[in-house]
Amino acid sequence: MVTASGSPSSSNPNNNRSGGAFTTLTERVTFEREIKKSKFIAIAGPVSDERSAFSFLSEVSDPRATHNCWAYKVGDQYRSNDDGEPSGTAGKPIHSAIVSSGIDRVMVVVIRYFGGIKLGTGGLVRAYGGVAAECLRNASTCLVKSKVPMGLEVPFDLLGVLYHQLQSFHVEDIKQDYDTGKDNVTMVTFKVDFDRVQSLEEAIKVSCSRDIVFYKH
Repeated sequence: MVTASGSPSSSNPNNNRSGGAFTTLTERVTFEREIKKSKFIAIAGPVSDERSAFSFLSEVSDPRATHNCWAYKVGDQYRSNDDGEPSGTAGKPIHSAIVSSGIDRVMVVVIRYFGGIKLGTGGLVRAYGGVAAECLRNASTCLVKSKVPMGLEVPFDLLGVLYHQLQSFHVEDIKQDYDTGKDNVTMVTFKVDFDRVQSLEEAIKVSCSRDIVFYKH
């Protein structure tokens, strides 16, 4: 059974970020546990969208296994699959483990090699959800901050002052456009962490000692 949710817009990388930031995995992680002679192997990894999730699934799933159950979450968008297990006993508890972990942009695949003893629906829910949760608990994570695209028009004589501030705030993707239609004025665009926008604006205005108009995309 496949469970899915999320509108087309929910696949936007900027969606569902609490305050413009989200926690995700820094690398792939694996956790293995044997439950009543069945081997469960959970493999979790960072994904950016549905396409990368299915690429991850294709890479880590084992066609020799009895089941390759999975779930992923990217912002408000998620999908899960029981891969032949009774409906709601595998994909859903894996997804619940992801939600409980607070980790986003992640996929967890739980591979099961049947050992001959049936676990029952409750046992399956605990097994799949438990190994997924333990896998994520052992994972290395990082906080990713969203970037705000900004721009401003600045006179040539203030470029040195401006660039000093941009470097001190560790902005990214700096570009210049001299075709502003104004003499001795250039447009500078860049991206900055969402939580540093206001302080950067204030620092630039103070250091330039004049009114500067900022453009946010």
